[in-house]
Amino acid sequence: MAENPQRESIESIVAQLERTASVRRRVGVPVINRAEATMEAIEQYILASNLRPGDPLPTEAELCADLGVSRSSVREALRKLQALDIVAVRQGRGTYVGELSMSPFVKTMVLRASMAADSIESLCEVVAVRQILELGIAAEVVADLGGQHHEDLHELVNRMIEKADAGKKFLEEDIAFHQRLVAGTGNALMEQLTGAMWMVHMAVVPQLPTGEASLLATAHNHKKMLEAAESGDLEAYKAAIHDHYQPLLDILQQVS
Repeated sequence: MAENPQRESIESIVAQLERTASVRRRVGVPVINRAEATMEAIEQYILASNLRPGDPLPTEAELCADLGVSRSSVREALRKLQALDIVAVRQGRGTYVGELSMSPFVKTMVLRASMAADSIESLCEVVAVRQILELGIAAEVVADLGGQHHEDLHELVNRMIEKADAGKKFLEEDIAFHQRLVAGTGNALMEQLTGAMWMVHMAVVPQLPTGEASLLATAHNHKKMLEAAESGDLEAYKAAIHDHYQPLLDILQQVS
């Protein structure tokens, strides 16, 4: 009779979780509940099986049998994993590995920032994190853009300047610019983090008194970033990043 590698994988994971629970009991560490243990087992199964987003998972009945838990524990575990975008439950079709997106992280960060006693201080923290991320990947961006003219980025910058001249904000062009810079480095995680922190930024930013001068300065600082990167000048690119955030930091200091 042919062995079922899927069953063997789940059974080995369950055995490991049982050993961990035994150690927890001996040293007095609280043992996680059945639903949490089921979540852990499913997560470990995804890793052990080298599954990717969109790949199917065992059915609820199979998970119940293989993990030795009730259907209610499996359903609770799947609900929690779905909320984290680790699994996707499709009615009538089964359960699949989720997109593993930053959406749960963004929701948590937005709520955390919105609950902060000082929203200005919270926004300052978000801006600081965005700046650190951009400085951290600066060398890779300059290496990718250096020595070439990137018409798509120049078009975005020109639209920013045109809108700023008209006293309009340029949010769509702004995020498209930053995501394009990171996309060229091939660092998918950094691209996701950049997008996530931008969404948090936009969700918690108060109605700040942004004047024409500030908008123009920000738009032109994007141009400085692009020109420095295309010229291969890393130090000028880093200086332009600092200049890019300065108008916003000045406004935040005025209203704090």
